[in-house]
Amino acid sequence: MGKLHKIGTLALGVSLALGAGGCQREPKTIRIEDAWVRLSPVKGEPSAAYFRIEGGAEGTKLLGLSSPMVRRVELHESMTTGGMSRMKPLKDVDFDYQGKIRFEPGGKHAMLFGLNKSVIQGSTLALTFAFNVAPPVTVDAEVRGPSGESDPAH
Repeated sequence: MGKLHKIGTLALGVSLALGAGGCQREPKTIRIEDAWVRLSPVKGEPSAAYFRIEGGAEGTKLLGLSSPMVRRVELHESMTTGGMSRMKPLKDVDFDYQGKIRFEPGGKHAMLFGLNKSVIQGSTLALTFAFNVAPPVTVDAEVRGPSGESDPAH
């Protein structure tokens, strides 16, 4: 009976180990939502991109963005102190504890330098997001006018 008990214990251990594998948490999928681009009111000046990112595992960082229609993209944050507004560049951006990042006017944003002339209001711009521990994600961002308005035809 001792041998039978050992086999039962071994079978239970294997069953628990296999079951634990099925209960492991899947890495959270990263989603980019509400992506849009505000065209610069001054020709040749940088435009800005805004979006919301959700998901990602603890320790995920947004490292940057790229687009085949943009020469260079930089992450920035706007802030107002003492009545003066200024921007500072960001090397990367950590996800908060809920796995969310918001890039919006007056806060964090992506500056698009050297935007291709074919990118016009009402079109879309492919943006690829790079992360430290997740594969890149590409989305089509709606291109809006300098005041943030959508295509006037709509």
